[in-house]
Amino acid sequence: MVDSEGVTMGERVDPTAPGPDLVGVNVERPPLMHQQSTVWNRRQQAVSVRHAYKHYGSKKKPNNVLSDLNMTVGKGTIYGLLGASGCGKTTLLSCIVGRRRLNTGEIWVLGGRPGTKGSGVPGKRVGYMPQEIALYGEFTIKETMMYFGWIFGMESREINERLQFLLNFLDLPSQNRMVKNLSGGQQRRVSFAVALMHDPELLILDEPTVGVDPLLRQSIWNHLVQITKDGNKTVIITTHYIEEARQAHTIGLMRSGRLLAEESPQRLLSMYQCTSLEDVFLKLSRKQVQVGSTADQNIANNISLASLNWSKKDAISVTEESGVVGLNFHQSKEVLVTDSNGHIDVSMGKTSATSRGIKEACDDCGNCSDFTTTGKLRALLQKNFLRMWRNVGVMLFIFALPVMQVILFCLAIGGDPKGLKLAIVNHERNFTNLTYQRCEWEPGCKLMDLSCRYIDSINTSTIVKHYYRTPEEAKMAVRTGEAWGALYFTENFTDALVARMALGKDADEETLDQSEVRVWLDMSNQQIGIILQRDLQLAFQNFTKDIFRACEYNEELAEIPISFKKPIYGSNQPSFTDFVAPGVILTIVFFLAVALTSSALIIERMEGLLDRSWVAGVTPGEILFSHVVTQFVVMCGQTTLVLIFMILVFKVECRGDIILVIIITILQGLCGMCFGFVISAICELERNAIQLALGSFYPTLLLSGVIWPIEGMPTILRYISTFLPLTLATTSLRSMMTRGWGLSEPDVYYGFIATIIWIGAFLTISLVVLKAKRG
Repeated sequence: MVDSEGVTMGERVDPTAPGPDLVGVNVERPPLMHQQSTVWNRRQQAVSVRHAYKHYGSKKKPNNVLSDLNMTVGKGTIYGLLGASGCGKTTLLSCIVGRRRLNTGEIWVLGGRPGTKGSGVPGKRVGYMPQEIALYGEFTIKETMMYFGWIFGMESREINERLQFLLNFLDLPSQNRMVKNLSGGQQRRVSFAVALMHDPELLILDEPTVGVDPLLRQSIWNHLVQITKDGNKTVIITTHYIEEARQAHTIGLMRSGRLLAEESPQRLLSMYQCTSLEDVFLKLSRKQVQVGSTADQNIANNISLASLNWSKKDAISVTEESGVVGLNFHQSKEVLVTDSNGHIDVSMGKTSATSRGIKEACDDCGNCSDFTTTGKLRALLQKNFLRMWRNVGVMLFIFALPVMQVILFCLAIGGDPKGLKLAIVNHERNFTNLTYQRCEWEPGCKLMDLSCRYIDSINTSTIVKHYYRTPEEAKMAVRTGEAWGALYFTENFTDALVARMALGKDADEETLDQSEVRVWLDMSNQQIGIILQRDLQLAFQNFTKDIFRACEYNEELAEIPISFKKPIYGSNQPSFTDFVAPGVILTIVFFLAVALTSSALIIERMEGLLDRSWVAGVTPGEILFSHVVTQFVVMCGQTTLVLIFMILVFKVECRGDIILVIIITILQGLCGMCFGFVISAICELERNAIQLALGSFYPTLLLSGVIWPIEGMPTILRYISTFLPLTLATTSLRSMMTRGWGLSEPDVYYGFIATIIWIGAFLTISLVVLKAKRG
C-alpha cells in the first residue's frame, strides 16, 4: 500500500523496532556498557546534538528557533544541512561553534562541549564561514589571511604558503587587492579561504557557493570530498542549491527548527521514491504539517529510520552510508576495562589504549602550544591600527577635531565682548549734531563739564557710544535691540556732583538725585550686562581718581574702603578661559574617546566580524585589551596636541606639574573609551549608540562643574555631580593648573582615584555584557 505522499506503508517504521539496519542490538545492556557506548559514540562523532531547544524573546511569547532537534555528524563525512531561510540553520551552526548557547539540550563537538575550557571550540579546531561576508574591507587579501592566521596560531611562513595555495585554488585576484574593492563573488571566496586557512578538523560553511561560478563550485565540492577521505576532516555545509548536496555523505533536511530527516542522499531518494532531493523535502514538509496536529511530535520531528531511533544509537550500528558511526557490540572486538577509580578504558585488539587515549585527549583539548595569546593580540592590534590608518575620516576625527575644538574654544570663549553699543543722553550738553560723538572738556583741576570727562573715561575697546536727544529715545533703542544700555546725565550734573562732594552728609535729595548717572541695561544677556556694569563702574573710579590727582588730592580717596591684595591663586583680573580650560580639555578628550569606541564593536558585530573572531577563539577580554592599547596610543597623541595648543599656543595658565596634567588627561581619555565600550556592548544598533552617547554629553557637561561651579547647584545635584566621571577629575586638573597643587592634596588625588575606579567599572560592565551576549 502507498499513502498520499507516495511512501510505501511498509516503510513506516515502528519506533520500538530495530529496523533492517540494526544488527543484533542488545537494548537491555548493563549501565556500564550504556555509559561506555555513549562516550565512544561521542568520540566517533564530530557533532552530536540532542534535544536542542533555542528560543528568543520572553517566556510568555517565545520565538522558537530550534525545537527538540537531534543531529549526528560522523567524523570524516560531509553533512549537508538543507532548509529554507529562517528555518534555524544559522542559529544551529552558531550553537555548534559555541557562539550561542541552547536554552535546553546538549551539543558535543569533537568530543567536547563548545565553549568549555580545553574543548578547542570556539578555536582553531573549527573553520567557520558565516552567511555574511564578515571581512575587513580595509585589509588586502594577504592582510586578511595574516590576521586570521595569527589568531589561529600559525607562523607567518606557514600562512604565506597556505595563501598561495588558496589563491590558486579559489582563483582569487592579487593578494594585494583590498577586500572592499573585490566583487561580491570574490569576497565570498576570500571568506571561504579564511575558513580553510588553518586546515581545521571541523569545517562549517554557511552557504559558501552562493554567487560562485558553477565550475568553481564543483571544484570546491571536489576539494571538500578530498579532505574528508582520510576521515580526519569533517564538513558541515548549508546551501541553497539542494541538488548539489547529493555529493554529501549525509543530508539533514530542516524545517521550522526541526530535522525532518537525516540520511544519505541515495537512501532518501530510495525511501521516498523521488528523483530529486527537492521532491523529498517537499514530501517531508507536507508530512510534518499533517503530523503536527497529532500528539506524536517525535514522529514529525525526525522521519528517517536512524533518527527515529536516535535514543538507541548508542547501542546500534548504522550503515556507513548514513554518515553515523555507531558501536556494534556483536562485531567489535572491544574490551571494557574498569580501573581503580571506576573509569572506563577501551582496548581495541592489541593497540595501546593508554597511548591512544593520550593522543585523543590532546586532540580534544585544543590547548596547542603555538596557539598563543601573543599571536592573537598581534593580529588584533594590527587590525585596529590598520583600520584606523586607512580611514581618512577617522584619522581627521582623531587628530584634527581636538585641535580644532581647542582653537575654537580659546578664540571664542573668555574674551571680552567688543562693540557693545551704549545709548547716551547728556542734557548737560544739548547736542544739535548727534553724529558728533566727542564731548569736549578742559583737563586739570577744573570742575566743569564733568559729564563729558566721565564719558571720555569709558573703555572704548568694549563700548561704542551713540548719542540720543531724550531718555525715552535711548531706552527705545535698548528695547529694539539697537543698544545694550542707556546712560543719562541731567542738566546740572556737574554742579550737583560738586555740591554732593562738598556738602557730604548735608546734601539734600535733589542734589543727590541730579548728581546720579542713570543707567538702564539689557540684562537678558547676563555676561554682557555684567561686563557693562564692570566697565561703567571702573570708568567712574578712573574719572574720580583723575580729578583727585589733578587737584593734588590723594587719589586713593577715590577707592572703596576695601583693599584687594594680590590673590593667593590667580590674578586680580581672572580669566573665564582659565577657569573653563581644565574642564574643556578633559571634556574634549573624554567624549572624543566615547565617539570613537561607542560604535566600534557595533559595526564589527553588525558586519559579522566580531562573531567570526569569537569563533576563531578570540575572547572578549582580548578584544577589549586590544582596543585599550590602540586607544591609549591615540590618547597620547590627542593629549599632546590638546595641551600644546592650550598651554603653549594660547597661553592658558598652568602652574602645576605638567606630567600630572598629562596623566590625568590620558586617564580621562581611557575612561571615555571604556564608557564607549559600555555603550557599544549594550546597544545593538549604531544609531542607538549615537543617541546614548549624545544623550550623556550634555548632562555630564552641565553637572561636572566644567562651565559653572558645582557650588552653585542645588544640594541634590551636587551629590549627583560628585559621582560623574568628569567632576572630580575636572576639580583635580583645575587645582593643578591654576593653583599649582600636587598629588599630596585631596582635591588632586581624588580625581585620579575616581577616574581609575570609573575605568575599572566600565571595563567590568563591558566584559560582563559581551560575555552575556556571546552566549
